[in-house]
Amino acid sequence: MSRPANRTLGLSDRRSETAQVQSRGSASAADRWLLSTIMAALPRAGFSVMLWDGTTLGEQTGVRVLFRDRGALWQLARNPLVQFGDLYSAGRIEVEGDLVIFLERLYRAMSAGRRGRRSAWWWLWHDQRPRAGSPATARENIHHHYNLGNDFYRLWLDADALQYTCAYYPAPGMTLEAAQRAKMDHVCRKLRLRPGQRVIEAGFGWGGFALHMARHYGVSVRAYNIASEQVRYAREWAAREGLEGRVEFVEDDYRDIRGHCDAFVSVGMLEHVGVENYAVLGKVIGRCLSANGLGLIHTIGRNAPGRMNGWIERRIFPGAYPPSLGEMMAIFEPLAFSVLDVENLRLHYAQTLRDWRARFGANLETVRAMYDTAFTRAWDLYLAGSIAGFMAGTLQLYQVVFARGTNNDLSASRADLYA
Repeated sequence: MSRPANRTLGLSDRRSETAQVQSRGSASAADRWLLSTIMAALPRAGFSVMLWDGTTLGEQTGVRVLFRDRGALWQLARNPLVQFGDLYSAGRIEVEGDLVIFLERLYRAMSAGRRGRRSAWWWLWHDQRPRAGSPATARENIHHHYNLGNDFYRLWLDADALQYTCAYYPAPGMTLEAAQRAKMDHVCRKLRLRPGQRVIEAGFGWGGFALHMARHYGVSVRAYNIASEQVRYAREWAAREGLEGRVEFVEDDYRDIRGHCDAFVSVGMLEHVGVENYAVLGKVIGRCLSANGLGLIHTIGRNAPGRMNGWIERRIFPGAYPPSLGEMMAIFEPLAFSVLDVENLRLHYAQTLRDWRARFGANLETVRAMYDTAFTRAWDLYLAGSIAGFMAGTLQLYQVVFARGTNNDLSASRADLYA
């Protein structure tokens, strides 16, 4: 695989080296004031902060943030949500202690600070608006994240199906592979898939779920994706499995989905659609789904409307937006779809991310050789921050099952879902 440019970060470590060295003298009164002002905006933060000269503020809890130079402190103040990630990736900010625990405490303190508006800093913690979800922009956003290379994702995703979405852990001690298979079966049971049915999948990743549905449930699948490297991989995989006659992988935008189906499913795509396009997605489903068909959307979400972390949106997942359940109703209400079932798998996603991060950590040197140190630190921060988001409750994971309002061909209970 060719070495891609470091699209995740736009850091200039070497250019700032001299400035960093020059700014490592004793902390000034202004430096200490700025530090105390930032910490005042984080009530009961549960960690301490130390400046480059040893000046320390905050609770001594075994978790500490270290600023390597004066410039890092003042750079953070200009745009905390973006600059923390950039500075951490560059090694100008370090976290001593458990990174996930620190981030979980930070998120809770930020939420408390926002609610109380304890200082003028609260307004800086508004995450940035995601980039528009036009077809052209959507392709750019997906290319930024998913075309980093299949070799990269194979290092830390499950070996069976390369699922880059929340797994499902119905029993303790499950491996990542077993939990991803359990997730796929859980979704298939919710859709009540039966042999001979037609399925449309919007956003198929590397194709593992489409192949699973065809192989184990006897359905035919037409799956859509705009990440070219994933499409090539999925088509080759289908050919190796002898399933190319039952699974069609289409490189196209969800807005161009055509055909009819008995089940419509989207796992991990809605985060990239944008609220302004939810009505369009609803119309697409409306023209495809049969009278007695079922649909399922699996997405990262929030308890109330709010944007993705500014650094993750800018550096990792451009265009990402996790919706609230209320916002998702813009998909269903205009077409009079009935929401049949909502399940929140928040803690399952936290465990999925722990498994991913453990595998990522076991391959740090390989990732560093493929990209560089800043990229490696950035992605570890992204995985740790995602765990913290789900544990702190700032992120949710929704599975929403729906059908046409006139569909009475419905199960009388949920018992079969958990068999």
